[in-house]
Amino acid sequence: MKILLILTSHNQLGSTGQKTGFWLEEFATPFYVFKDANADVTLASPDGGQPPLDPKSNEPDFQTEATERFNGDSDAQAALATTLKLSDISPDDYDAVFYAGGHGPLWDLAEDRNSIALIETMYASGKPVAAVCHAPAVLRHTKSPDGTPLVKGKSVTGFSNTEEDAVQLSKVVPFLLEDELKAKGANYSKAADWHPYAITDGNLITGQNPASSDPVAKAVLERIKR
Repeated sequence: MKILLILTSHNQLGSTGQKTGFWLEEFATPFYVFKDANADVTLASPDGGQPPLDPKSNEPDFQTEATERFNGDSDAQAALATTLKLSDISPDDYDAVFYAGGHGPLWDLAEDRNSIALIETMYASGKPVAAVCHAPAVLRHTKSPDGTPLVKGKSVTGFSNTEEDAVQLSKVVPFLLEDELKAKGANYSKAADWHPYAITDGNLITGQNPASSDPVAKAVLERIKR
């Protein structure tokens, strides 16, 4: 069982001068869900190497069992520091792909041609394509084999407008994820802010927020085992 876990390489929060990147929990939680299931996990990012960590995600208030485990795991830290370049990845080598969130993907992975091609190939071949929180932004430009938006008519979720308002970044992000998914014809739904919420529609699996990382990762494993 080989799973590709993709992270952002983008570290600038718009024009605010603040840093962003991937959200630690949204990497650490699925990483260990997969590892504990004896999966072979490969990490990749657009630029390769060390992906930028959103500094806020490493603050005490956002620590979880998985993030604390990662902070004491030198092997995992070494793997994160040496992610493969997305352009060097072959979708044929993996059974599933999981995209970690954070605000970074809104800028780079949402527009990345290699990512778009990888998603389209894996989805068309029936392999699980999963994304949590802001990472469903990677579906923005993806197409189904018939040329329509991949998310059209699909049940999906992702970071909600009310959650973006709550973190006061609605005027900073390049687009609001909830609005974008709806504009592409997705059947978007959500739970209350910050509550775990994951949706599986065929081999497309999405989660609303950081708390949804665990159920999305477990849904990927269930889908692979079918």
